[in-house]
Amino acid sequence: MSEVEIGRGKRARRAYTLDDIAVVPRRRTRDADEVSTSWQFDAYHLDIPVLSAPMDSVSSPQTAVAIGRLGGVGVLDLEGLWTRYEDPSPQFGEIAELEGRGATRRLQEIYAAPIIPELITARLEWIRAAGVPVAGALSPGRTQDLWKTVVDAGVDLFVIRGTTVSAEHVSGSREPLNLKRFIYELDVPVIVGGAVTYTGALHLMRTGAAGVLAGYGGGAASATRRTVGIAAPMATTIADIAAARRDYLDESGGRYVHVIADGSVSTTGDLVKAIACGADAVMLGTALARAAEAPGSGWHWGQEAHHASLPRGERVRVGTAGTLEEILHGPSREAAGHVNFMGALRHAMAANGYTDIKEFQRAELVIAD
Repeated sequence: MSEVEIGRGKRARRAYTLDDIAVVPRRRTRDADEVSTSWQFDAYHLDIPVLSAPMDSVSSPQTAVAIGRLGGVGVLDLEGLWTRYEDPSPQFGEIAELEGRGATRRLQEIYAAPIIPELITARLEWIRAAGVPVAGALSPGRTQDLWKTVVDAGVDLFVIRGTTVSAEHVSGSREPLNLKRFIYELDVPVIVGGAVTYTGALHLMRTGAAGVLAGYGGGAASATRRTVGIAAPMATTIADIAAARRDYLDESGGRYVHVIADGSVSTTGDLVKAIACGADAVMLGTALARAAEAPGSGWHWGQEAHHASLPRGERVRVGTAGTLEEILHGPSREAAGHVNFMGALRHAMAANGYTDIKEFQRAELVIAD
């Protein structure tokens, strides 16, 4: 590990973002049509290594179904507008028209409406009726209250997602969520995060989680570094958590926990480098918020943007790059890296001679300052 001296009393580890690194092609290449982007998560064979971020600007019941039909997994935010309003169309329309400094305050007011458990059931049952994988997300703070409603509705994948999630949360005022006991008692695979360190991820793996989210999420819509001074450069984060996966595989006698990159994966090149760093899949937020079908109508925001007392995110304009199918599978008509994510992944894998994602995790990387 390389450390630098900030001052006489403090040293810091050097960490790298996805922008800091690049993949180095090997001597062997192959045809792109001989490359597979599929992966196996628990009992589910998925055609592409993509989950949608559980953010209202990205995931609606309709886009969750569309993403499932395109080979990925659409994850619905079960604390979002779709579970607070019977018809959230007016709220989405208003958010798209908000202007200036008052946008955050109005977001807080819109999201102050209570969560309606019956709507959780209705939304998840609607997705299940379409015949695609059903995935829903709760924050750690809401999981205790709402998990039974979610499980009874028939989720295939349960996501517990927060800015920072640990297996050792300490509270003197309430009973914290016991992740190990909670996951053990569930009959569905659980993905939990974010985790940003080797040790934190290893502890989450020991709870029995089927997958760990590497990163804070949020990406372009996050202001966590500015508001609370916390950041985790994604290339280093993914590589550290991939190392925890390897060591836990030995420790557990062969139990494999999937690493899912969550945050700062905005372009096709970001996805390629995230997998080369060791991710099994990626959770896309900004990239899918650019879809014509995205409920945010070209705007992007997450749960952090409407926190009641300390917003750590903001609503940002991302525009529209194409349809969901074009963003995931192409074709692309521009070189900005916003369209044809799977085409870019196949091309990078073929240029390095690899046939599948597990092989591509061994790709050579360089620091590209």
